[in-house]
Amino acid sequence: MHLQDRFHLTYCTNIHPGEAWGDVFDSLVRYLPALKKELSPDKPFGIGLRLSDLASRELSENSTLTAFRTWLQENDLYIFTMNGFPFGGFHNQVVKDEVHKPDWTTSARLDYSKRLAHILAALLPEGVDGGISTSPLSYKPWHSGTSEKEAVLGSATAHLIDLVNELLLIKEETGKLIHIDIEPEPDGFLENSGEVIRYFHDWLLPAGVEDLVLSRGLNEQQAKEAVLTHLKLCYDVCHFALAYEQPAEAFAKLTAAGIGIGKIQLSAALKAQVPADGTGRATLREMLAPFAESTYLHQVVARDAAGSLTHYPDLGLALDSLPGSDAIEWRTHFHIPLFTDSFKGLQSTQEDIVQVLAYLRSRQVTNHLEVETYTWEVLPEGLKVDLAQSIRRELEWVMKTINLDEDGKDGSLKRSGAHAVPDR
Repeated sequence: MHLQDRFHLTYCTNIHPGEAWGDVFDSLVRYLPALKKELSPDKPFGIGLRLSDLASRELSENSTLTAFRTWLQENDLYIFTMNGFPFGGFHNQVVKDEVHKPDWTTSARLDYSKRLAHILAALLPEGVDGGISTSPLSYKPWHSGTSEKEAVLGSATAHLIDLVNELLLIKEETGKLIHIDIEPEPDGFLENSGEVIRYFHDWLLPAGVEDLVLSRGLNEQQAKEAVLTHLKLCYDVCHFALAYEQPAEAFAKLTAAGIGIGKIQLSAALKAQVPADGTGRATLREMLAPFAESTYLHQVVARDAAGSLTHYPDLGLALDSLPGSDAIEWRTHFHIPLFTDSFKGLQSTQEDIVQVLAYLRSRQVTNHLEVETYTWEVLPEGLKVDLAQSIRRELEWVMKTINLDEDGKDGSLKRSGAHAVPDR
């Protein structure tokens, strides 16, 4: 949906199982026309498309891509953002740290991302910029030692600059502006604003400027602008909440550093206050245990009274440490539905999303908003409801929340559903 000609709002289709294009398309047919009818009956409805490597290869077939574009037009739907983080299977199997494979040190990740960019260019409406979120380079626990980490940074940077060149070609040939949005994540090679800023300034910009000056004859300022235009940040609210970063402070730091926000993924982390007594901690352990499931990584970041952070690679490991922990708060990488701020004594970081949406009312750091609650299949009983109802409820909560001013009254962004996007 296009809210007041300022924001594209959608949800990420990574919540639907299916790695082959046929399965992906079946889910789109099942859910999207009905959602559009309910939420945006008279105006175009946007899609946040997730394609596996397999699905991207299948959709790249000319006849398949043409047929999909026709279906989008017939149903008044459009693609403006894609999720290029999970490369392979993402449902009904153990994913855990495999979600980072292949990482940005590999040509497979580069080729996959180029393929997504060409698909998006073929589907993107005129006058709309397109974004593709991607992995935070690699997974930290896989790499130890300064030399090994620098090798990862060097290889990943070379591949990303290669991708910038491809995106520049796409812009020249099609007029479509596409940016790759790097998504920091707990235990990712990049996981907070400080690491992102250092990476851009110490690696991406120096390497990118040098390459584009030599290969394309740009001057240094033009080369810098090209890198910053096509490489941006995906701000996943859940992930930054796990880093205990205040949204306004993070946005200000990134803006001051010249780093753009390509997309904001609206998601909430699981949060809990840690009791001081053993009985209370035993109860907390029982409350958290149902969330320690085997499909996804659920990293935990604990904060003590002094503000120091302790990281655990998964919830199960963190639970074992709970009796002797000096933490006063835990935040867990488990995407909780946006529309609830509490569940059976546990909380969520919903307030961070509220702060992000309030910030956007006066400072539009991006126009791409994507709900990304992908854990519906593994939620404990009590949080599971009909999937179509859940998606609609998430989007309605965002639409309502972004319309409230600081006093909780209707603000300047009136809930008007979707607004027209430029002609395709």
